[in-house]
Amino acid sequence: MDGEDKNKLTRDDFALNRRFMVETQIKPRGISDKRILEVMEEIPRHLFVDKKYWPSAYADHPLPIGEEQTISQPYIVALMTEKLDLSGREKVLEIGTGSGYQTAILSKLAKEVYTVERFGGLALNAKTVHAKLGLENIFYKTGDGSLGWAEFAPFDRIIITAASPDAPVGLFNQLGENGCMLVPVGARFSQVLTRITKDSKGQMIQEGICGCVFVPLIGDNGWKGDFNA
Repeated sequence: MDGEDKNKLTRDDFALNRRFMVETQIKPRGISDKRILEVMEEIPRHLFVDKKYWPSAYADHPLPIGEEQTISQPYIVALMTEKLDLSGREKVLEIGTGSGYQTAILSKLAKEVYTVERFGGLALNAKTVHAKLGLENIFYKTGDGSLGWAEFAPFDRIIITAASPDAPVGLFNQLGENGCMLVPVGARFSQVLTRITKDSKGQMIQEGICGCVFVPLIGDNGWKGDFNA
């Protein structure tokens, strides 16, 4: 689609694209939580990517957002959100703000979202879009996401949108009793999306969900330099 055609996209076009995304990508793969489906249809994903990607903003694949980072495919966003099992009362820690799209979804389904991003430019872009959408329950930090945000721990839920070489114990320690954490765990180019629960005794219970590929979690408690492992 050329530049002239891009400019012809209207608000109604985007709304139809969101509905089509939910009906063809999200529901058929087993996502059934009504609130998640409604929020996925509500939040304008195209606003979280460069305008040149708007025509494919609701397609079934990731898109680049700069700094060698990506916005995850819609289904993965929906899946991770559903596995957090949110009721609306939770304080959520998100590691890897990225585009801010997942953050926006979470903000509609949780009480508060604390999000950490290592790239200041990405964090600022996300915050700007969130402000336009009137999202006021999001708190931002720029820094090493692998360290979490201990000042506001414990968290009811933690979602990590970057791949960790192993179960991140430091972040697990910021999880409240009976809380859960979603994190891709594994090698650089192949991981297993893993749900980690903290039981009443503080023990770690892990459950593999599906294979996935995420950008690396870089930091003191993540990948430190050798990204070809």
